[in-house]
Amino acid sequence: MLLRKIALEEFGAYRGKQSLDLTPKKNKPIILIGGLNGCGKTTLLDAIQLALYGNRARCSGRGTKSYETYLRESINRTADPARGSAITLEFTVLAGGHEHYYRVVRSWHISGKTLKEFLNVYVDETYGERTKSARNVQPEGKFNRLLSEGWADHVESLLPLEIASLAFFDGEKIESLADPERAASVIESAVHSLLGVSTVQQLRNDLLALQRRQKLSDEEQHLLDNIRAQEAERDAVLSEYDVAYQEMGQFRTELGKAQRTLESLERAFEKEGGDLFTRRVELENDKKQIVIQLAQVRTELTQLSAGPLPLLLAAPLITNLRAQAVKEQDAQQSAHLLEVLEQRDRWLLDLLPSAARDEVLQQLEADRAGRAQRTELAVNLQLPHDAQAQLTLLDELLERDTARGAQLLTVAAELTEQLDQLDRQLAGVPAQHKVEALQHSREEQLVEVARVQAACERAAERLEELKRRREYVTTLLERAHNEFVRTKVKAEEVERIIKYSEKARDTLEGFGSALLKRHISRLEVAVLQSFKALMRKQSLVHDLRIDTDKFTLTLTDAEGQQIDPARLSAGERQLLAVSLLWGLMRVAGNRLPSVIDTPLGRLDSRHREHLVDRYFPHASDQVLLLSTDEEIDEYLLGRLKKSIARTYTLVHDDTEFTTSVVEGYWWNEGAQHVG
Repeated sequence: MLLRKIALEEFGAYRGKQSLDLTPKKNKPIILIGGLNGCGKTTLLDAIQLALYGNRARCSGRGTKSYETYLRESINRTADPARGSAITLEFTVLAGGHEHYYRVVRSWHISGKTLKEFLNVYVDETYGERTKSARNVQPEGKFNRLLSEGWADHVESLLPLEIASLAFFDGEKIESLADPERAASVIESAVHSLLGVSTVQQLRNDLLALQRRQKLSDEEQHLLDNIRAQEAERDAVLSEYDVAYQEMGQFRTELGKAQRTLESLERAFEKEGGDLFTRRVELENDKKQIVIQLAQVRTELTQLSAGPLPLLLAAPLITNLRAQAVKEQDAQQSAHLLEVLEQRDRWLLDLLPSAARDEVLQQLEADRAGRAQRTELAVNLQLPHDAQAQLTLLDELLERDTARGAQLLTVAAELTEQLDQLDRQLAGVPAQHKVEALQHSREEQLVEVARVQAACERAAERLEELKRRREYVTTLLERAHNEFVRTKVKAEEVERIIKYSEKARDTLEGFGSALLKRHISRLEVAVLQSFKALMRKQSLVHDLRIDTDKFTLTLTDAEGQQIDPARLSAGERQLLAVSLLWGLMRVAGNRLPSVIDTPLGRLDSRHREHLVDRYFPHASDQVLLLSTDEEIDEYLLGRLKKSIARTYTLVHDDTEFTTSVVEGYWWNEGAQHVG
């Protein structure tokens, strides 16, 4: 398991949204987070546990408070309670050879007087496969409703709560693990949960439950009578099925023969023109309809011919007539104008003096004479005054009738073609005496095929019904036989199950004991090696033993004398507790992250150097250190630098009582002695 990212939103002293990338690098497992006292280091540790375990989390800031009270008080004092707080924890887990990416979002807010909490879990199950073929792969987590609802159970399969207390701890508070009774409890819990001994015990319990579920039954006689009745019914059904199957075969043979005879008659009937003969009435009816339609078209053409349409033959004359109408209209207008001019001339002459009258009179008479010539026509048909309008109307009628006539001629041509085609088909219809016998035989054979086919279908339905009955009776009989057999051998089976289950439980008990001893032996070596690597006094502890029954921890000196942990200094007891946790992680394969708050409290400079050089870089594949500037100082930072993947500093604003996260650590770029 590797922690990837954590984001705190309005949680505790953390104002707004504060995010930390916790991903380690190759050969650099340490994530160093610095902060002065009260800046929120322990709050960060609590946030990790709260995101994973909710109301079961062992948060240091909770104490005896109820879970709801703790969540209410965890909302940042400057934040809106209606928006509330949220913790997002992202991590990867290796399961079944594949790396899965989890994103757990736990949020809560206050609505009225009620606190509402939400947990959403997103999973990317293909993350590991995609990282093998590409770099900088972004997780594609999908919301998993079932996992979100059952997260309390699922997280126990990833990181049990009891084990989490060994992976996430406060360096100043683990000194109590040096107490024999406390150490025994931790060792027992870790060995059973972390190292798989509890799985063996669970198998033994499952086998015991299997033994207790075995019961005997006394229904043998009832089952035997039931079997005999069902066997008789099965025999009757099988007999009926055989008869129906034979009948089905006979009907299928008859149907094949009847169909072949029908096909032969169909071919002969078609060869003699039977298809046309069958369609003769249809063809004659079609011909009658076309003849009627053609007569209607011709009648309409005749009606068109009785109208103005024949005038199209005199089109030039109509054109000349239109021109003559224009001339006559102009002549009439000129004649009317002469009358008006004559009246005007008389009125004008009366106004003129006598001396000027003769000259003007000559000019006016000359003008009227010229106009009078235009009123004279070579031919005057004395057409009516509306002759032009009548000719325009005639043009419109001719245009309409011409279009309709063309349409009717097209329809008449199509109908004539259809009539010719029907005449050709009717001409090919054979005489009735040639196909009458074939037609009669064909109709009789159609009836025969239909009869045999219906009989065949009835036989198939009967056969299918008997088949279902056979299968049903056979199933009941098999079930009854199985019940009968089980009834007779139930006692033997129960005895066999109990016998072999007991053997298996004994085997598992021996295996569990051997597994426990093996793990205890490995743990003794790992814890002793870890303790000696961290201790300044190399000769203080010579040997370390763990009891396989009570899991008590015993220290002895070089002379074989038992060492009372109470004789050790506070710093030495802290190192013993760290060694115990380190040894457990080494035996478990360093597959869990270590989160250590106040890692160097109560230790002298030599012991601090030992932890920095020998423990932190090797404690796990991922180590989160939450330190003050007096624990991992500039000197120890230089010794630890080669194993550090990322550094952060928690910066506290004393005026607003809020904390923010900045990259870097004291004495390196990013946070220079931030207060």
